[in-house]
Order: sequence, then structure tokens, then C-alpha cells
Amino acid sequence: MDKTTNLAIDTIRTLSMDAVQKANSGHPGTPMALAPAAYVLYKNIMNYNPRNPNWINRDRFVLSCGHASMLQYSLLYLTGFDVTLDDLKDFRQWGSKTAGHPEYGHTPGVETTTGPLGQGFANAVGMAMAEKHMAAVFNTDNHEIIDHHTYCICSDGDLMEGISHEAASIAGHLKLGKLICLFDDNNITIEGKASMSCSDDQVARFKAHGWQVIDLGEKGNDIDAIEEAFQEAKSNTDQPSMIILKTTIGYGSPNKQNTPGAHGSPLGDEEIVKTKEYYEFPSAEPFFIPDDVLNHMRTVVEAGVESETKWNDRLAKYQKDHPKLAEKLHTHLNHSFPENWDSEVPVFSPKDGPMATRAVNSSFLNAVADKLTWLVGGSADLEPSTKTLIKNSDYFQSETPQGRNIAWGIRELGMCAASSGIQLHGGLRPYAATFFVFTDYARPAIRLAALMNQPVIYAMTHDSIGLGEDGPTHQPIEHLASLRAMPGLTVIRPADANETTEAWKAALKNQSGPTMLVLTRQKLPILDRDKYAPADMLHKGAYVISPEKGSTPDVVLIGTGSEVHLLIQAQEELHKDNIDARVVSMPSWELFEQQSNEYQEKVLPAGVRKRLAVETGASLGWHRWVGDQGDLITVDHFGASAPYEEIFEHFGFTVENIVKKAKALHNN
Repeated sequence: MDKTTNLAIDTIRTLSMDAVQKANSGHPGTPMALAPAAYVLYKNIMNYNPRNPNWINRDRFVLSCGHASMLQYSLLYLTGFDVTLDDLKDFRQWGSKTAGHPEYGHTPGVETTTGPLGQGFANAVGMAMAEKHMAAVFNTDNHEIIDHHTYCICSDGDLMEGISHEAASIAGHLKLGKLICLFDDNNITIEGKASMSCSDDQVARFKAHGWQVIDLGEKGNDIDAIEEAFQEAKSNTDQPSMIILKTTIGYGSPNKQNTPGAHGSPLGDEEIVKTKEYYEFPSAEPFFIPDDVLNHMRTVVEAGVESETKWNDRLAKYQKDHPKLAEKLHTHLNHSFPENWDSEVPVFSPKDGPMATRAVNSSFLNAVADKLTWLVGGSADLEPSTKTLIKNSDYFQSETPQGRNIAWGIRELGMCAASSGIQLHGGLRPYAATFFVFTDYARPAIRLAALMNQPVIYAMTHDSIGLGEDGPTHQPIEHLASLRAMPGLTVIRPADANETTEAWKAALKNQSGPTMLVLTRQKLPILDRDKYAPADMLHKGAYVISPEKGSTPDVVLIGTGSEVHLLIQAQEELHKDNIDARVVSMPSWELFEQQSNEYQEKVLPAGVRKRLAVETGASLGWHRWVGDQGDLITVDHFGASAPYEEIFEHFGFTVENIVKKAKALHNN
């Protein structure tokens, strides 16, 4: 290793130590250990342009062990991204670009938000899936316009998390040959040695998953061996690759290396001085960067600009040789909606008969699939139930990567995290489907999609006690309340088939965050839109679907999903007793909250305080809408196994009970 290279690696280490020390919090040990491998990646292996972090054909890098964020921040600064030395000095401080864990959209060069262990690994799988699909769709014999790798660094903790097994399994099955991961095998966790809790044979594990495994052993500082390993991994396009590298956490720290003390706390001023002496670093001054190092590292800027320029030249020739494909690529990269893209979406009428809202998935997706070719997705082994198959497309398999249907298998968390990776890659818009109750498994990935403002679409079916005979294990109760509490997630529970098509349109048009469609297993009446308000009012979040007869309602009945038609029937019964009721369909609290105060007042007048909300889910949150004089028919206990009609009757979701409750409100 030449002197400048060695000094550059030590600079990565010292910047990481100094930033953690100044912040008085953070994780210095892993950056110190991984500096050689990360140097090799950023300096010698990856193809990227620091001047344009969003170049579509760049290599992606995911730091799955996001607690080691200073490793990435140091390299982003040294390689010329829009990260300054002052940003490094402001590590973990208010408003800084250098948050405690890497955050997508907050720091240039960060491809995904990481920190919850294992999820970055699954995001990387999704990115590699997107690259493989787009390469299959857009590349020709003479033009490889999409051709890049996804790199990921992961830790002991990442590989202990269950999601890593889900993601590794499907990556091997799909033969994602352009996915290259490096496992930092430092055998240290917060509590002590990783071997206290894990004795997995990672070589055997990943080989069993269908990966190429390159075991470097104790070569954490051997940059030649590390670079050779990456090159070997790049040469294997038939398998994802796992490079296993034993490192020493806190490398060079005389008192803390190879101990849990180097993991998640500052080393201390004296220890840092001693560590810099061990490195023979030219200065003990915090944040010192030798000029030779900065000049050496910044050469990647010129190389990156040149690489993108050459790609742009190839793109220009591609556009000339394949204008239709080039136009399609532009559409994909911008998620463009062609004119009349929804012209073939069916409009349902009562004569079509009752229809489960989940069944609309199929009719909607297949009405728009040919026009929205950037839309891809699948279910967690439940497509016959979720109805989410694009019928004129193959499944995405290793032999048919152009397929738009993804068979995720029974991997709900892996599905949703990899879907975020697909979205983050660019060029595709994913949807993920399963039963609503299984958001329990997927919630961490949904939360990160919301945190990153990624417009993944979740089609969640079997939405309530209406699931029926499968019983309480499969009947979501608290899920609507808990997911509505998640910032940035739009939850929509449509009342009939036509509201469901509008819900899909709303989801597709929402570019600022994820949308969750919550759909029924049981069939629901299709409401007569000649008699009731039009279904496109769904985009307001709540609307008066059936108004009162007079000028002011005596009582307001509010419902979502399968309960709305019950409210309409109850309204008719109340009219017989001269109680003038208004029915409000409220499919999405989040969309309603976006409306003006004037509109909200029109739907839920402050002067009408007799309100009854009806929903087959938990009561939590509904008091906001019904007020102190309102009432609820909800479910604050687990369900039961029986035909859903019987469950509804036992739990009070009947026209008779709604009328009874409304009368009691009116008479009080």
C-alpha cells in the first residue's frame, strides 16, 4: 500500500473518530474497521458521479449498518459530494446533513435511509431487482444503457435480523448477479462478542441461498485482496456475491479496539490522540485532512463526470437507434402518465352485483398496465386472494427479468423493504400486496418508506372481521388505528368498487409518500352513483355520500369501507322516525386532513355534534371526528371464527344497531 493510500484510509478513520467525539455520541469503531474496504469501493470500484448523485446508471451503495454513518459521510466529503467539512463537524446536530444514521433525501449520495438493521440489505436487493428488470426491458444487443451494480455493507446485526434471511433467499433465487455485499465480520455487538448469541456458518448459509461467497478471512486491511474480491464478484453475473471480511472494530485504538466499547460511544480525547499516534497520522488536530489525501480522493470527481459524459453519448446514440425504447425509458424515469391512461378503467353499477373491493385490484391493474409500463409488483404468495396479477406479463424470474409480476413468497417484511429499494432505484413504481393483518410483519419497512417519502403502494386485503371463518389470528383490529398514526402514510379504505378505482388513482398520483389501500374479502353492494355522490369525491378523503333531507342534519353517520352501505340503509330507517341523518363516507383521514377548513366544515359541521362513527376496527382516534357528544360502533377486542355475517351481528355491525345508537344520540 502506497503512502497516500494509507494516509487516505487513516483520514477516513480519524474524521470518523473526531466527528463522534465532537458530537459526544455515535459509533466510531465500525468506520475505523471498514475504512480500507470503503476506500476501495469509493476510490477504485464504484462507478458514480459526485456532481450528479442521481445519475440513473450510477452504482448504488447501501450502508446497511447505518450506525456506521460517519464512514459514509467521511467518504462523501472526501470524494466531492455536496457535503462539507463543516457538515462533518456538525455530525448529529440540528439541521445538519450528517444525521445520526444515513437519511435518504437529506444527504447527497445517500441512497436509502438505514439504521434499523437488515432493512438496508433488503433495500439493496430491491435496487438490484430494479436494475435487472430495466436492463432486460431497455438494453439491446448494441446498447447496454442500464448497466450498474448495487453494493452493500452489512454487519453481524444485519445478518441476525430475520429480514436478512428473507432478502438473501429471494436474491439468490432471482440470481441477482449485480448485487455485491460485504459482511463486516467483526464479532462485536453492544453486549459483547457476537458469538454469545450467534454461531451461524455464514459461508454455508449464503451458499445455500445461491450466493457466491468469497471469504477473505482476516484481511481487513489488505486493500489488494479486497479489490480482487470485488472484481471477482463483478465477474460473476449469475449469482449475488457475499464477501466476508474479518475486521477489528476500533482498529488502532490501544484500549478499545476489538471491544464493545468501540461500538457505540466516543473513544475519548486521550484515546483518539493515542490512536492517531498508532496510525502515525501527521496531526492530532481534530478534522485534519492532508492536502495530498484530498487531492487523491477528489480525482474520482473527474472520473465520474467523464463516465457520465460517455454514458450520455451512448444514450444519444440509443435515442437515435431506438427512439421508441428511448421514449419509453423517459416515461419510466419520470413515471409519466400518458394521455387517457385511465380511459379503460371500468365504472361499476349496481346491476353488476356485489363485489369485494379486493377484486377491483385485478380489473384496475389490467386496465392500466399497458399504459403505465413502469408499474410492477406482486404479493406475498397470496395473488389468488389479493388479485394483483398483471395478466399480460411474465413473472419476474431469473430467466424472465422483464416480467412485471413479482412472486415474493411468504416474506412480507422482505417484500416491502425490497419494494422500497425498487422505488429508490428509479424507473419503476412498485406495489406490494398481502392480507392487512400481515402489516404486522411488514410495518418496519412501511415506516421507512414513509420516512423517506417513497410512493410505494400497498394493496392490503382481507381488511377486518369481515374476513370471517379464518378467525381472530387473521382479522385485523388495531391495524387501521396504528397505521393512521404513522406520519407520511396515506391510508384509504374504500366503500365499494368505484371508490376502489378512485383509491388506486389517488395512490398512483401520490408522489410524496406511500399509500395503503385497505380492501375487503367479502362482497359489498355497488352504490348507485346516480343516487349518491360520485365516487371521485374519495380524493377529498371524506364526503357527504348521502345528504340529509332538510337544511341541517339531526345526526351525522360516518363510516369507512364495508360499513358505509350499512349507514345508508340506517339513514333510510331513521327517516321513517323523522330523524334526518347525513351519511359521510370517510375513506381516508389523511386526505381529509389536507382539505381546507371550509371544506371540512361542510362535511362535518361544527354545529352538528350528534355524530356516530362506524368501523370494524379499533376506536382509537375516532373521538377526534365524533367529538364529545358523539358515539362509536367499533371493535376494541379480538375477533372470532364464524361466517362474517354472524360476526357482524354479534359485534353490532347491523342496520338495527346503528339505528338504535343514532336514536339514542338524537334523543339525548
